[in-house]
Amino acid sequence: MLSVLGLGPAEEEIYRLLVSRSGATAEQLADETGRMPGETLKLLVTLAARGLAAAPSDEEEGAAAGWDAPERRDGAAGMTHGVHDAGGTGQDAGPSPATVFTAAPPAVALGGTLRQRRDDLRAAEEALLALTEEYRNAASGGSVVEVITDPAAVRHRFMQLQESARHEIRAMMVPESTVVQREHNTAEHAGIRRGVLYRTIVQRDMLGLPGLVDEALSALAHGQQVSVADHVPVKFMIADRELAMLPLLPGRRTSPASILVHHSGMLEALVAYFELAWERAYPLSPNTVDGGLTEGRSDALDEMDARVLALVLAGLTDQAAAGQLGVSRRTVQRRIGELMLKAGAESRIQLGWIAARRGWA
Repeated sequence: MLSVLGLGPAEEEIYRLLVSRSGATAEQLADETGRMPGETLKLLVTLAARGLAAAPSDEEEGAAAGWDAPERRDGAAGMTHGVHDAGGTGQDAGPSPATVFTAAPPAVALGGTLRQRRDDLRAAEEALLALTEEYRNAASGGSVVEVITDPAAVRHRFMQLQESARHEIRAMMVPESTVVQREHNTAEHAGIRRGVLYRTIVQRDMLGLPGLVDEALSALAHGQQVSVADHVPVKFMIADRELAMLPLLPGRRTSPASILVHHSGMLEALVAYFELAWERAYPLSPNTVDGGLTEGRSDALDEMDARVLALVLAGLTDQAAAGQLGVSRRTVQRRIGELMLKAGAESRIQLGWIAARRGWA
């Protein structure tokens, strides 16, 4: 865990043990870790040199042994290396395996390193932004649009776009996807794990694809948001408000040729279009599918009724909903009929309105 601050595994282990007690010798820590005392002593000396541990001062050791004061000190939190041996040979005596070391306070010893790493990361981020802008200008001749036609390059940039997102991905999906298959989009899974919000609009007929409903429910369960629209005219993806990717050729959904749109008025137009489409799309909800909102209520729906209602209100035909649920079309129709009776609705449109008011959808 502390490797990001420059500690190796062995150093971290010794430092953690030292923190947990008021003081310890190399011999004691060697017994506990299974290392040789000499190796443990070297680790303690390294920690001391970095200000993470301290040994008795030269004066204390000299007074205890009857030695003179040291000629030099390296400033490592009281660690000494310039003590002459008792025979006056001029060689460094240094600490022994019986020397008691104590841990320096972690907040003091590592706080400065942590702050420096943060400063370095901020500087690296600024340098990355500058390099990105330089690359964009070189690749596109200063244009806000970058054309990519090679399929491998398209896949690479598609993954990079998601990896660059810090807050949100907006996406519109269409049934055909040949460049990057849904199950191979590892960047999406990584983005979700680091807290990036995915808001996706899917074309209604996509819900009839095998496994798509289960994928949508899994995304919803992980805090993502999915809405359904009757028609999605173009597939695209927007990372934050910095970069968008969409097909180069109109009407060629399966063509790998794509364009990248960098931060510009054009990108803002794409964001505005997405937000307008999002407002008009039908939101899928894990609560309606799983029955979570209605749990404990007298008019609660069971799980099957909730899923039937969610799929039908999302616009699936009875046959398509039956296929997703693994039941017959007649079962779906019977369930809808029972829901209409329960709600006192005379049509499916009225059922949708009542379901929304009761929290069923």
